[in-house]
Amino acid sequence: MKITRTGVMLAAAMAVNVVAIGSASAQVSPAEAAKLGKELTCVGAEQAGNAAGTIPPYTGKYLGEVPGWNHVKFSGDQPVDPYAAEKPILVITAQNMAQYEDKLTEGQKALLKRYPTTYKMNIYPGHRDFRYPDYVCRRAMSNALNAKLVNDGMGIEGLGQVPFPIPKSGMEVLWNHQLPARAWTEEKTSDLASVLPNGSIGWGRAYARGLSQANSPTVEPKTEDKIQAMGNNTTLKPARDNGVISISHEPYDFQTNPRQAWSYSPSTRRVRLLPGYGYDQPMIGTNGTMTVDEDRLFNGSPERFTWKLIGKREIYSPANAYKANAGTVKYADMLTPNHPNPDLMRYELRRVWVVEADLKEGYRHVYGKRVLFVDEDTWNSVMADNYDARGQLWKHAMINYYYHPDMSGWQAGSQFFMDLNSGQYTGYGMTNEAKKGPILNEGKFTPDQYTADAARAMGR
Repeated sequence: MKITRTGVMLAAAMAVNVVAIGSASAQVSPAEAAKLGKELTCVGAEQAGNAAGTIPPYTGKYLGEVPGWNHVKFSGDQPVDPYAAEKPILVITAQNMAQYEDKLTEGQKALLKRYPTTYKMNIYPGHRDFRYPDYVCRRAMSNALNAKLVNDGMGIEGLGQVPFPIPKSGMEVLWNHQLPARAWTEEKTSDLASVLPNGSIGWGRAYARGLSQANSPTVEPKTEDKIQAMGNNTTLKPARDNGVISISHEPYDFQTNPRQAWSYSPSTRRVRLLPGYGYDQPMIGTNGTMTVDEDRLFNGSPERFTWKLIGKREIYSPANAYKANAGTVKYADMLTPNHPNPDLMRYELRRVWVVEADLKEGYRHVYGKRVLFVDEDTWNSVMADNYDARGQLWKHAMINYYYHPDMSGWQAGSQFFMDLNSGQYTGYGMTNEAKKGPILNEGKFTPDQYTADAARAMGR
C-alpha cells in the first residue's frame, strides 16, 4: 500500500548538516580510531565537557559499583540513588520554556504547553561517572577499524557490540542504538500501565528472560553467527492473557535472516509462527499508545524508513534515573494523569545524537516520521518524538536508564509513551513494585530455551 504525505521541516535549532544513509563501509582511519580512549571515550563520546561548563567532563571513575548501593550481584535488589541528596538546579515550566527551547525536543515542548499546570522538567547537575568493562572498549576499537554496513544498512558485519563508535551516518548511529553494550542475560518481572486521562489504569505484567549473544562478556560476538539476541516472555496479566508465551530471535542482518517470533497460546496449547512480527503492530495492553517496534524506542528491521543523521545536540535528557526506578516508589505516586509524576523524573543536560527516520515511499507505518535522541555516552536512545502520516507531532517517549553493577552498563528502566492528542500514556518496563529488580549477566540462559519447542514445553 503506497502512502504519500507532506514532509515536515525540523525546527531551526536542529538545522545542522544532514548525513544520509549509505551502504558503503564506514571504517575510520587508524589515526581517527586512535582518539578512542583519549579525546573520546572508548565508545566514542567526547571526553571533555562543554564550553559553558553545563555538561561535565567524563570521569568514568566507577566500574561495577554505584556509591551508596551495597549491591549483591544477581540478587535482584532494587537500585539506590547515588545522587539522592541533589536538588534541581533548574525547573523548566510552560512559563519559562522559551529561554531553553534550543535544548528541548519538540515533544518536550508540546508536553509543557499542553499541561502547563502539572508538567515540568527538573534539571539536575550532570554526571558522567560510570564506565564500561575493558572488553567493551576493545570491541569498540576493533569495530571502528573493521565494522561495516551491508545490504543497504539492513545488516552489519563486525563484532556485535558498539559497531560504529565514530559514526558517519544515521544508519550507523541506529545500529549503535540496536547494539549498545547492555545486558547479556536479563531476568525480570515488569509491569505495564495503560493510564487514561481520567487517571484510571489498565494493568499488565510479564516475566522476561533475555539472552543477548551480542553482549556476552566471554564469547566474542561475531555477526556471522547471525542471531544477536533472543527473547522469552510470559504474560502474567491481564488474566485473559495469562500464560501466553512469546519467543523471538533478533538477527544481525534483517535482509538475509529476518526476525522470527513464535507464540504459545494456553487456550489452544499450540505454538504458532508469527510472520511479519514487529513494525507498527499495537503492543498488547497499551490502547494504541505503543507499537511493537517502540520497545527501547526503536527495534527490529530499519527497512521502512530512511535514516538521516541530523547531528549532535545538547538536550535536557533523562539520565542517572535511579529515582524513577527505585523500589521505594509506588505506582500510585508515579502514574499521575496525562504524564508520569515530574517530581520522580531526573533530567540532565546531555549531548545526544539526533537521527530522523522518514517513512519510505511505498511503505506503510502509523508513523510518518520518527526522531530518536541517542545518548553519546551509552548509545542508548533516551527519547523519541513521533509524527503521524500528515507530519503532525503525535507522541513523545522517554526511557529512564541507570547504571547497574550486575553488568557494569546501563539498564533500561521505566519507559513512558505519551500520546499528545488523547492525553493517555503507557508506563512500560516498570519494576518498582516487583518482588525483585532485574537480574543481569548471571549467564544461566542458553539458546535451547528460545525455540518453539521450548515454548511448547513451558506451556505444559
